[in-house]
Amino acid sequence: MALDTAEAIAQRCIDLDLLTPAQVHDAWQRLGGSDVSVDEFTQHLIRRELLTSFQTTRLLRGDSKGYFYGNYRVLYLVGTGSFARVYRAEDRDSGEQVALKVLRSRYSENPEHTGPFLREGRMGMQLRHPNIVPIYDVFSQGDTHFLTMGFVEGRNLREFLKIRKRIEPTEAIRLMLDVARGLTYAAEQGVSHRDMKLTNVLVSSRGDAKLVDFGLAAASEEMTDEALAQFPNPRTIDYAGLERCTGVRKDDARSDIYFFGCMLYHMLSGVSPLVESRNRVKRLARSRFEEVTPIETEVPDLPPSLARLVGKAMDLNPHHRHQTPRELLTELDAVQEKVTAELAAAREQPREQRVVMIVENNPQMQEILRERLKKHGYRVLMVSNPYRALQRFEDACPARCVVFCAESIGHDAVVGFNKLGGGVGTQSMPAILLLDEDQTDWTREAEIDTHRQVMVMPVTMKQLRERIDSMYELQKSKAKQA
Repeated sequence: MALDTAEAIAQRCIDLDLLTPAQVHDAWQRLGGSDVSVDEFTQHLIRRELLTSFQTTRLLRGDSKGYFYGNYRVLYLVGTGSFARVYRAEDRDSGEQVALKVLRSRYSENPEHTGPFLREGRMGMQLRHPNIVPIYDVFSQGDTHFLTMGFVEGRNLREFLKIRKRIEPTEAIRLMLDVARGLTYAAEQGVSHRDMKLTNVLVSSRGDAKLVDFGLAAASEEMTDEALAQFPNPRTIDYAGLERCTGVRKDDARSDIYFFGCMLYHMLSGVSPLVESRNRVKRLARSRFEEVTPIETEVPDLPPSLARLVGKAMDLNPHHRHQTPRELLTELDAVQEKVTAELAAAREQPREQRVVMIVENNPQMQEILRERLKKHGYRVLMVSNPYRALQRFEDACPARCVVFCAESIGHDAVVGFNKLGGGVGTQSMPAILLLDEDQTDWTREAEIDTHRQVMVMPVTMKQLRERIDSMYELQKSKAKQA
């Protein structure tokens, strides 16, 4: 039957056990009959949460499979990997929502892939920890193989980082402490992760980080490069490359620690420490691990204790790394305490007051400039006359930068700008002459220097603020040198 009418869609839903006849009958009553469009009918079912958009798309495409796995009704596709797909699903009896990890069909008849997949599930069922996504059950029948896991409402760490670009040290430490706790617990149960990467850390809506997908399917030491290149998971190749160039066995826990360090490096810097390549043989190259840019170079202002931890975790000599996840966890916990204390001390230090004088006689512009600069921590002195502004500097230094706005003041702004630069006590004072577009000829009259600059409208508030900031920092630097 062609699915070109609402009645045809309804019958297909009944045949596939997606809807009961009673639910279809109720839908007709609410819609005033079955003489409605396919779109109107399906949207009604989605609004009432009788179908999901994922199920509807498959129905309209003519798919007859993939709506159920065992006793679980598939609701949405959550994500796809090289080895498996993950769905959000619900138990048809209890209504409990779970995640289903379903082995891709192209691997489902190959024992080399189904064996490790099922072994991963059975091993994972032994792990119960707040920072590990639990595996509840393993299903294997014919060419269908899937795991049922706890469903985490949130996103994976790669998606989290894609939004943030970089993660501040305190938050990165907090998230990776959760990861280290899960990794430590698993290691002490005799289980390595073997697939440490950003996509295998889920960040819940509450902000907790949880490890998922313990990659127990490791490559053997005897595998050729060509055989490794066919391995479905690129991270497996990364592990093999690291372990080949460091001479450790494939079950060495210090390999998990190295890739833990890679994740933390990526979070703090926004860039991967390892050169990414689609060529899987190139991923095995020793140079890929030897040419990592130190994190201090990528993030110069990183707290030293945190930079040292990342460097130690990623040391190419496995004997110089943390030797166990427990040792890594202990040091990261100490680093968190130290970084938190440093930040608290920095907050308690009195902040230097940045004072800027604005010479502007338009009341509306005075108010705009005052409010915008105050929001960014400046104290603003507003003066409407350039000569009065110069008088303020005769007995004291009321500001650290002066902005002369020529649009409203006229040529007197240029005169005031030059007199400030020629004064005995004010010649080193940073100053900006802000000209309108039709006043650019006055630029030739302005006596400029590195700390005395001209800006021509249009100028955004951000551009003006950044120029004030840069000149202010220049003055501080010169004062320290003196």
